[in-house]
Amino acid sequence: MKIAVSAQKPGPDSAVDPRFGRAGYFVMYDDEKNTWKTVDNKQNLQASQGAGIQSASHIVNAGAAVLICGHCGPKAFTVLRNAGVAVYSATAGTVAEAVESFKRGALKKLDSADVEGHW
Repeated sequence: MKIAVSAQKPGPDSAVDPRFGRAGYFVMYDDEKNTWKTVDNKQNLQASQGAGIQSASHIVNAGAAVLICGHCGPKAFTVLRNAGVAVYSATAGTVAEAVESFKRGALKKLDSADVEGHW
């Protein structure tokens, strides 16, 4: 299973980015291979609109089954939910810590968007 985490910088030692659509990076963890990969999201940092939808498409196309982020808006959440990606909330710590918290069942699963669009 692949787990994507919104990140401020590349790599598992990065802080979790509280934003989703405008996160600088997504760090992907493959729990079957125990490997990390960083996906650049800079093209959405300055997008006037649609950053959440485009970021959600990135996550889906990367094959993630789980997304861990600080907050997720309604349009992005709909894209993720429709693709079968489960969304969990983590607002502090590193990417690696967020993944470990997910594995322990310590993160809250979001049933809907937790912020309005353009957050």
